[in-house]
Amino acid sequence: MNKKLAVIAAPLLFSLGMAAGPVLADGKGKGLFIDRDVDTFAVLPNGVSQPEGITANPANGDIYVSTFAAPFKLLRYNRHGRLLAQRDFGQPLLGLEFNGGKVYITNVGNFVGVDSKVQRVAADLSNLEDVAIIPTVGAPGPRTVPNPDGSSDTITFGSGAHVPNALVFDSHGSLYISDSFQGAIFKIANVAGCNVATCNVETLTHDPQLATAGFPPFGANGLAFNTDESVLFVANTGDDRVLKVNMVSGLREVTVLAESLNGADGLVFDKRSGLLWVCANQADEVVALNANGRVVAKLGEFRGINRDGAPDGLLFPASPVIVGNEIFVTNLAVALTSAAGDEPEEDVKLWTISTLRLPH
Repeated sequence: MNKKLAVIAAPLLFSLGMAAGPVLADGKGKGLFIDRDVDTFAVLPNGVSQPEGITANPANGDIYVSTFAAPFKLLRYNRHGRLLAQRDFGQPLLGLEFNGGKVYITNVGNFVGVDSKVQRVAADLSNLEDVAIIPTVGAPGPRTVPNPDGSSDTITFGSGAHVPNALVFDSHGSLYISDSFQGAIFKIANVAGCNVATCNVETLTHDPQLATAGFPPFGANGLAFNTDESVLFVANTGDDRVLKVNMVSGLREVTVLAESLNGADGLVFDKRSGLLWVCANQADEVVALNANGRVVAKLGEFRGINRDGAPDGLLFPASPVIVGNEIFVTNLAVALTSAAGDEPEEDVKLWTISTLRLPH
């Protein structure tokens, strides 16, 4: 194992190990924790590609992974990376979230001509059921962007495809779903007690900041709550941003927490440290933001393609989940441009799930 570890400014390392050290409280710390070491947790079966969503069963540490490319599958691994079960689907799968003994799934049927929906399946991957159909709200209104010279630009969004992406639960059992193309966050209250005939899909917010004209072309993506659930964090992948939705105010105001995170994708909030971890899929790393939106830690890197065609390290990290002192990350490794030879993702033949160690 090639261990690369750099710790600059010892007080930062101490604060990362505490629940709310000085770096998290006031953002004045000047250190940056960097650990580029990446371990491979599992290699997907031959012919199975583009792992996207990930979640874990807290009772036994089982890891669940969804795939975005055909054959569309939900995979179940034990804590040691052994494949226990798999289930086939007819549509691309994105986000996963484990709750109440079941795995909740976002199924992007619109990409293959059918309804996009939320589904759930038992922990052993039996008894699949539809939870809710994603409603049509259309693209959000235009976004006005001010320029330094006093002028402004207007971005008009046109996509109305239903692309449910990430999922997160609050402590009351309500489920929140991001829609990357409609620029919306949906909410299903008490989702465990309803089904596709009875679940009410509420539009929590439908805001121009949740859509994108950028690259990769996905707006609202990863979701995570802070400790007291006063803020819902939302990644906007194409805009390289992490946003905040104020959950206290009835206005559901959307503001910017952090800028210039190259391909901000999946999110996970670590209540022990108070850090928000962000998969930066175009930077091939996972970064931690403090309460002020400052990057205070960076984990992982891409080191090339191995002889067997598997990525060495992170390649297009999409979704994270924390289990114990590790972050498990899916390496989506999808080639996005039409040009040949410009992306290492073109050379991938085996897809992987990685683990990263959390700072202490």
